[in-house]
Amino acid sequence: MAFPMLRSTVTLAPNATRGMATLKDIETRLKSVKNIRKITSSMKMVSAAKYARAERALKPARVYGTGAESLYTKNEFESGEDKLIVAISSDRGLCGGVHSGLGKAIKAAHAEKPITKTIIVGDKAKAILQRTMGDTFLATFNNVGKKPASFTDAINVAEEVLSHEADTVDIVYNKFINVVSYDSTTKPIPGVASIEANDAIYNYDEVDSEVLKCYQEFTLANIVYHSIREQECSEQSARMNAMENATRNAGEMIDKLTLAYNRTRQAVITRELIEIISGANALE
Repeated sequence: MAFPMLRSTVTLAPNATRGMATLKDIETRLKSVKNIRKITSSMKMVSAAKYARAERALKPARVYGTGAESLYTKNEFESGEDKLIVAISSDRGLCGGVHSGLGKAIKAAHAEKPITKTIIVGDKAKAILQRTMGDTFLATFNNVGKKPASFTDAINVAEEVLSHEADTVDIVYNKFINVVSYDSTTKPIPGVASIEANDAIYNYDEVDSEVLKCYQEFTLANIVYHSIREQECSEQSARMNAMENATRNAGEMIDKLTLAYNRTRQAVITRELIEIISGANALE
């Protein structure tokens, strides 16, 4: 006759254990999400400081870049079939769709017309394009984005670009619009041969090929530096927004987990009280 009571005890134990395990799982997850919110909140503040610095650095870079582009925008140059693509990104992630949008723009251009020459600035663009366009890579630059860009970095990229022959150089980067938006932009730069073939360049002075080459290197470095600064500012603003969204989502998840934790805890306490009362009534 004692067997049914033993069986009843075995039935009650798993329910209590299951409730306690669920409670502990929710508590562990709640602690984890709170730690994530601390990290994302800290990253948001760091990104906000870096964004403010990047925006200040962008203003003078934009002046030099716009001035360097004036020769190409105010004159018509022949664009040949041989194009070289320069993709400007960085090595760091957690910044929304900054790098993926850049990769999509280059892949779309590649699907429309095959690209045969590519120079990659930043590991993120390299990782995105490696599978489909890895055979077109002429050079790659890493350690980009860990420190603010310098004009020396732009010179290195410009020298690498000019070491390869191409009719047109297309610089692809994210143009900063405001703190919540940016746009993938392609900036075409004619090659030295296209500039030499334009008669307008000789209207004011005799210019030989060596002078044009030096001028092209300097203007290209200015434009690359401007593009890197635009990309850097876009990335920092996108990272700040991404961390703000992540912090807000973590807060919402904490509220839901806290509610679930309290409900589960109340259910466990209620079940234990019922078991105690039932046991006391059984003894009477």
